[in-house]
Amino acid sequence: MGEGENPWTSRLSLLVLTHGAGTLGIVSVLAMAPVVTQDLGLSAAEFGFFITAYYGAQAVCSIPAGALVDRIGVGWALVVCHAVMTAGALLFSQVGSFEAALAALAVMGMGYSISNPATARGVFEWFPVERRATAMGIKQVGVPVGGIFGAANGALVTVAAWGDIMIGVAGLIVLNGLMCLRLARLPRHAVPREKQHPLTNIREVMRDANINRFVILNGLYNFAQTNFFAFLTLFIREAAHASQPMASLAIGIAQGASACARIGWGVVSDTVFAGRRKGLTVGLGVVAVAGLALLVLVGPGPGVYLGLGLAFLLGLTVASFAPLMQTMAVETTEPRLVGSSLGYNMLGTQIGGMIGPPVFGAIVDASGGYGAGWLATAAVMGAGVLLLAFGFRDRGR
Repeated sequence: MGEGENPWTSRLSLLVLTHGAGTLGIVSVLAMAPVVTQDLGLSAAEFGFFITAYYGAQAVCSIPAGALVDRIGVGWALVVCHAVMTAGALLFSQVGSFEAALAALAVMGMGYSISNPATARGVFEWFPVERRATAMGIKQVGVPVGGIFGAANGALVTVAAWGDIMIGVAGLIVLNGLMCLRLARLPRHAVPREKQHPLTNIREVMRDANINRFVILNGLYNFAQTNFFAFLTLFIREAAHASQPMASLAIGIAQGASACARIGWGVVSDTVFAGRRKGLTVGLGVVAVAGLALLVLVGPGPGVYLGLGLAFLLGLTVASFAPLMQTMAVETTEPRLVGSSLGYNMLGTQIGGMIGPPVFGAIVDASGGYGAGWLATAAVMGAGVLLLAFGFRDRGR
């Protein structure tokens, strides 16, 4: 693979598969939750800590992961990413206790923390500026695609042991990691010698007030996205009295809408908006706030169809802002700091994802219904929209 080949056909597919491989691991665990919790003798609360371990590890490792990408380049960073994710999947396949499961999921999270800064820097280096958001949107499609295949393991576990399934997941991650060795042979953008110490880049990024505000608003946006995906199925079943297949359909609609929108909004940003990402992302946020608030109207009978419609709308908006956010993150800093900037941004994103579900759950328990939770989520999302609109300077192209 040389620098003269077409990155749209030779490199972008590997970035898509990287997100797919990473998402496959964690969604497989979540899809097999009933069997895993029964075999390990876990309560629902203990299983909830699985998510905390996974996303907590990502939050802790996001900044070092970004610095690693800046230091060793995209290709080798992706190889390391897959190696650590493989180790986590293999460890989980052998766990026999709650503590061991938490450790395995933390390792999986550590590995995936490298994926976003590495793939985003790859887009930044390999694709023309006028098509950057399009490429970013395409590579992010790996997330919902990996989620769909991971969800299928929830059915496969009825005929195969979950440990064996995770070994198979590890094998798929290894295969994609081996393919990423092709990217490791690419010449990487040189980093000035005096800037090669990772902490130098991190300190420089964290001193930028504009980037600090961007990190915060990413956390607020992801607070809403995580709550939406974490509670949609339970909400449709309990508030609308829908069947399990209908609740699963809601998730499928949201994931399908997101898969299309992640590409679509990138294309719109590059063409209609001529590279101006901020206005489009604010608009998506406004619509998402309205959609989250309207979820309070979902109820039994015909109300379930309102729920499906809002799942589609929110799949297009709150579930699809990530490519635009990542494009702004790499365009808001100097090229030599792209990995560190993305890693810092993902720290805020993961913290928002860690905080959202426990807060939502506590509100639901205290209020006895989902309405207050959705309104609180809409309010947090609204705060993020306001901060993006009035507190962040978008450098664009």
